[in-house]
Amino acid sequence: MFKGSIVAVVTPFNNGKFDEKALGDLIEWHIAEGTDAVVPCGTTGESATLEYDEHYRVIEHTIKVVNGRIPVIAGTGANSTDETIMITQKAKKLGADGALLVAPYYNKPTQEGLFRHYEKVAKEVDIPIVLYNVPGRTAVNMMPETVARLAVIENIVAIKEATGNMSQVSDVIRLCGDRITVLSGDDFTTFTLLALGGKGVISVVANIAPRDVSDMIKLWNNNKLKESRDIHFRLEPLNKAMFIETNPIPVKTALSMMGKIREEFRLPLCEMSGPNKEKLKKELNAYGLL
Repeated sequence: MFKGSIVAVVTPFNNGKFDEKALGDLIEWHIAEGTDAVVPCGTTGESATLEYDEHYRVIEHTIKVVNGRIPVIAGTGANSTDETIMITQKAKKLGADGALLVAPYYNKPTQEGLFRHYEKVAKEVDIPIVLYNVPGRTAVNMMPETVARLAVIENIVAIKEATGNMSQVSDVIRLCGDRITVLSGDDFTTFTLLALGGKGVISVVANIAPRDVSDMIKLWNNNKLKESRDIHFRLEPLNKAMFIETNPIPVKTALSMMGKIREEFRLPLCEMSGPNKEKLKKELNAYGLL
């Protein structure tokens, strides 16, 4: 259902407020560049700093601008199951095509707790659900056996795997087969994940290089492996540059340098240090983005 190059789109701000025009312009650019789906209010969208009304407005505006041309997978995860259900229900009501649910963070549930969390959300909200495993953010790793248990639930359709551990990804695909779509959650693993049987990526770097991320996956799917790998190698320095500092600081700074958004964050995120900004600028110049 969800595959290819899926951008975890930034949330642009202007003087502290959500910038609807800037997001709309970004979405139009992504569609023109071949992006296959968009995720508003993910980690890259600074969802943790958005108030409920803002969160819903970002999702609603994304759906309005997209206007059915590509899927919209709304970020709706929280560290409380009831809160996750509430946000996911609202996203469904607004017209989202799916929901991306990060594993509950901070409270470190057990594997059984993770299973019950996702099971309950899936039963309460009839919307296609994408699991999101990112232990570097959540302090809990959803194990392949837990994913396999969840994969039998009809509306749990995919997982964004952001462990960076290809052995774990391999186990997920081996245990789940075709019951669930596996998507990369780390740009540097996308090419390898495709080789294992994954179907795409929920991408940070696609925010600034959407055409190349899309082309890399399309070339792989058309058995043009060398051409796909060439793009992977070309993207690698850019992938690394996106994590010079905490995501989404580098990618928003890059988009600002490219003239697409204002360089503005929500505390506790803040602007990049001078030396790191120079490193980022150097990589963007080398890639031809400036």
